[in-house]
Amino acid sequence: MNKGISYISAGQYNSALKELLESEKYYSGNPQVHYYLGIAYHGKGMKDKAIEEFKKAVSLDENYSEAHNYLGTLYLDSGLWDQAIEEFEKALDNHLYDTPAMALFNMAWAYYSKKDYNKALAKYQEALNTDPRTALRPQIEKNTGLIYFDQDNCLKAIRHFKKSVELDPSLVDAQFLLGQCYFRSEDNKNAKKAFQAVVKLSPDSSFGRLAKNYLKSLK
Repeated sequence: MNKGISYISAGQYNSALKELLESEKYYSGNPQVHYYLGIAYHGKGMKDKAIEEFKKAVSLDENYSEAHNYLGTLYLDSGLWDQAIEEFEKALDNHLYDTPAMALFNMAWAYYSKKDYNKALAKYQEALNTDPRTALRPQIEKNTGLIYFDQDNCLKAIRHFKKSVELDPSLVDAQFLLGQCYFRSEDNKNAKKAFQAVVKLSPDSSFGRLAKNYLKSLK
């Protein structure tokens, strides 16, 4: 199985599958085998097979938080918000789960997608309370900004987008949204600065092209 995991780390999903399917012949009752099979199938773009394997993993070990979380993200990708939330909750039921902030972050996005903004904000805050030093913080700040942006609260949105790009200046989407907020607030000087940062970071991306259009209108 270790060889299969190494192949996954290297992004060699075909080789990983071969190794893991071989392991499954001998250790079909091992939830980890199914968890890594799920990751390998997902890496190959075979979502249904991945879901099947993650379901097997959690049926063998209901406290397998990582498998619940991964399964939840696949439901999230499919727009199945309630099923996703259910899996994230199951991941969090296990108090020995090493990375609860990850499941809370994912759950918040599911609530955001349902337009349940208050619950989304509460889950993002819970993620930060659970792990104040989480590497997810720049994304949490950006997504919190997005919630306020969607509610036309540019003042609060700006505060969070600014924090997000301070923590991770490479977040092009946060820089772009910051520019849009300033533009909406008629703060042309700061809008220009934010859009220039977007163009510098990623000139040929969709954000870069849109930022160039904004800059033309700000001349």
